[in-house]
Amino acid sequence: MKPEEVRKLEAYFKRTLNPALTVKARPRKEDSCEVYLGDEFLGIVFKDEEEGELSYNFSMAILDIDL
Repeated sequence: MKPEEVRKLEAYFKRTLNPALTVKARPRKEDSCEVYLGDEFLGIVFKDEEEGELSYNFSMAILDIDL
């Protein structure tokens, strides 16, 4: 993703979920970025462009050992 998109997503996550969240670009992927809470990886945001509309999908796996 473009740096501007990553900044906008990070601002959104900080504003709506937790100010400590950070969003980082993925080195070899241009359609997604990673979300962290401190050093802990939380999930991935995928960019979805379909029929001229743009959206972002956040995917977070929760392991049973974490519950």
